[in-house]
Amino acid sequence: MNDELRQKAKDGDAEAQYWLGVTYEYGVDVNQDYEAAIKWYEKAADQGHVIAQNTMGDTYYAADDEKALFWYTKAAEQGYADAQAHLGWMYERGRGIAQDNKKAAIWYAKAADQGHEVAQYNLGLMSRR
Repeated sequence: MNDELRQKAKDGDAEAQYWLGVTYEYGVDVNQDYEAAIKWYEKAADQGHVIAQNTMGDTYYAADDEKALFWYTKAAEQGYADAQAHLGWMYERGRGIAQDNKKAAIWYAKAADQGHEVAQYNLGLMSRR
């Protein structure tokens, strides 16, 4: 592993923390370690790193709807299209929050406006109802 990356991450650089998480998640020049990956992703996410926030949402999606919703909301509010689409899905399905098609459509539209194809598709399906 790149010693410079590790040092920057330890020094609090959010971008380095995110990439250190990636190295642990995929086992790039280190033993694959999901716990270490989540630790570094969360450090970056806590500092507002939008991709790390979305990754934290993905991490919790299957096991903890409220935590997934928390992280997707953080990233979506920063304009990250993937998180906006995920948040639309959470509202549409009532996962971790009361089901609300109007809010789902709002978040899908924000992502769709950025060219997010899944959000465009989901918004189209909603308009047919």
